[in-house]
Amino acid sequence: MTNILVIGPHPDDQELGMGGTIAKLSDQGHDVLLLDMTNGEPTPFGDPQTRAKEAQAAADILGVTRRLLDLPNRALQPTIEARHKVAGVIREHQAEIMFVPYFQDAHPDHVATTRIAEDARFDAKLTKIDLPGEPIYPKWLFYYYCTHLRWVADPNFLFDITGLEDRKRDSIVAYETQFVMPEKNRKIVEWIKSANEYFGSRIGVQAAEPFYTKEPIGLTDLSSLTLI
Repeated sequence: MTNILVIGPHPDDQELGMGGTIAKLSDQGHDVLLLDMTNGEPTPFGDPQTRAKEAQAAADILGVTRRLLDLPNRALQPTIEARHKVAGVIREHQAEIMFVPYFQDAHPDHVATTRIAEDARFDAKLTKIDLPGEPIYPKWLFYYYCTHLRWVADPNFLFDITGLEDRKRDSIVAYETQFVMPEKNRKIVEWIKSANEYFGSRIGVQAAEPFYTKEPIGLTDLSSLTLI
């Protein structure tokens, strides 16, 4: 099985963007670690302690482990220090696949997270550097969508999450301070559901999540392709 690292700017971004895929990968026996760059606070109804409990509840629903770097929320910067902290996690987890937010976004923390993660992927392979763990270069880096842009995702592959829609929803509403208590945010849960159904319809399944890659995916045969 594969060691997988899913990096999010704030607790809940991974669940929103790829909660169904996370659950499926976990069910398949892969070792999935969610890494939160910040604690996501302050927010109108939240606080660090409550958000941490919600994040752990969401991880339990998805069947994965979670770690917090606790870098500054709303002030995340692609510094050498931040890069090395992420590179250290990559090495400790021996991550072979990384998922990070799509690189175009209106939220500065999201943009910074992706830049940090991309650079950390490179640094994680370096020898003669003061980082924990053994050097490793993750073979794949994929982008998931949790953007703050009013913009339609343009994925180049979709992951079938049929049967996992409720677990994804449960992992999102586990963040009561973000998606239950704020009335205006409740509709986000329905938007996500509709989007997953739409992307599912593009490949002839009930629900799917969109992803992007800058690096070509190699196929040895066509048996794994989902066709309408």
